This record gives sequence, C-alpha cells and structure tokens, in this order.
Amino acid sequence: MAATTMPLSRPRERWSNLQRREFLFGLLFVSPFLIGVLLFWVGPMLYSVFLTTQKWNMIAPPQFVGLRNINKLLADPLVRTALLNTAYYTFIGVPLQLTVAFTLALMLNRSIAGRAVYRTIYYLPSLTPAVASAVVWLQILSQKGLLNQFIANFGFEPINWLFQPAATKPAFILMSLWGVGPQMIIFLAGLQNVPQELMEAAEIDGASTWRRFRNITLPLISPVLFFNLVVGIIGSFQIFTGAFIMTNGGPQNATLFMVLYIYRQGFMYFDMGYAALLSWLLFFVIMIFTAIQFRISNRWVYYEVS
Repeated sequence: MAATTMPLSRPRERWSNLQRREFLFGLLFVSPFLIGVLLFWVGPMLYSVFLTTQKWNMIAPPQFVGLRNINKLLADPLVRTALLNTAYYTFIGVPLQLTVAFTLALMLNRSIAGRAVYRTIYYLPSLTPAVASAVVWLQILSQKGLLNQFIANFGFEPINWLFQPAATKPAFILMSLWGVGPQMIIFLAGLQNVPQELMEAAEIDGASTWRRFRNITLPLISPVLFFNLVVGIIGSFQIFTGAFIMTNGGPQNATLFMVLYIYRQGFMYFDMGYAALLSWLLFFVIMIFTAIQFRISNRWVYYEVS
C-alpha cells in the first residue's frame, strides 16, 4: 500500500518588532475615533433598541412594557401626519433644491467677472447657524415681512405664511432653497471635471448647447447628482430646527415633522421608550428610500471606466 503523506501546515508567520510597533501605534491613533463611535453612536443605538420595550421618563428606572409602544405607534394618528408632512417636504423640496443648486453651478461655472465673489455670496447662507437662519426667516415670512412686501408689488394679497396650514410647508421649502450652497459647490466640482475635449469635439460636430448638455454633461455628472440626491433626502427627513423655532409643529400640525414629533415624545412628554421606537421607525424609512435609490441608480448613473 502506498504511503500517504499529510500536507505540512504552513508555519505561522510571526510579526517582527517593527510590525508590532506599527500596529500598536496605528491602534493608538485611531482609538479616539473608535472610542467615540462606541460611546456616542453604537452605544446609544443599542440602548435605544432596549428602550423600545420600556417605559422611561428619565427619572424613574425603565419599566418593561413589552409591545405597548408598538401598539401605541399603530394607533397614533400623529405618526401618519408627521410622516406625510416629512414626505411632502422631502419629495417636493429636494428636487427644487437640486434644481436651484445645479442652475447656480451652471451659471457660476462660466467665465464671468467676479465669479469667485458670486460663489462666496451664494455659499455664505449655508454657513449661517440654523437657529439664526430660522429667526431671520421668521421675520421674512411674517405678515409684514419682506416676502409679502415683494409679492405685493405684483398685486398679490399678503399671505400668512406661518399661520395658514396650506402655506406653511411651501414656506419651509422656500426657506430651504436659501441654503443650497453645499450642493452648488459639489455640482461645481463635478462640472469642472467634465473633459473639455469632449465638449469641443461635440461642438465641432455641430451639436447644439442643449445636446452637449444632455448627452455629455448630464451623464458625466450623474454620480454627483446621485450623491446630492441621497444626502439631500436623508437630510430632509431630519428637518427639525426651523419647525421647532418658527411654528413648533403648527398650525394644525401642518409642520409637525417626524424629528419634531420624536422630540415632543421624548423631551416634552418624557416617554423615551416611545420616542426611541419612533426614531427606529424613521431610521428604517430613511434606509428603505436610500436602498431604493441605490437599487435604481444603475439605470441612470453613469460611472466612467478608465
């Protein structure tokens, strides 16, 4: 019988002193980030999962209530109201924000005098603190504010922007257009990466400005558009500061957005268990819409292959 030979196991490679030292130094340098993630991100998320089955007013110890919070969510009509208000703001506001930002980027990508100054001016509003911005827009949207004075020049009657349920969400969408500076800068970066050789070749071939824009510019900046779309939807689902300061959810819950409702449940009604469950509901809604966007992105997003 032929003798069988067992394959010899490869000896484990030992780290040298230099490799071990580099690993320890690397771990030391990333440790503040890792500790921060564990303490301020992973830890609170895991604790919020625990709170979904608890009743806790932040004073007495948490009490286990089982599925009570889920039953409360299913029977709560304000959850539907908050989700619909947030969806209205998102699916109307985000396309308008991207349109305005892209239009500004196209204009500021041209060779015009003072281009750097204009870019700075359009970007500055996004640097304004959210509270200060809300206070400014509270004056602009008031009965005798600048917006009503402006539309009065065209013969329109003043509008109670913050006191009419039908006008409040459009007012917030209009306010969001003031801070499209970051999207504009990202679009500018994408436009400046469009190869001029392609544009010149298309122009020589007789392609019109619209055809060059549709067949060259849009496909090449589609990844940038996709990025701004995903980030814009995620951010718009978390609108809070303006609604909290300017209307506090009114009138008639017309601006009761989801994050504001979560804040009410947690820090006004002291029901942290229910607030945690609402937070996870919002998280899953955002994840679903983000996954849908990634799912259909291969139909319209063009990635250049080198």
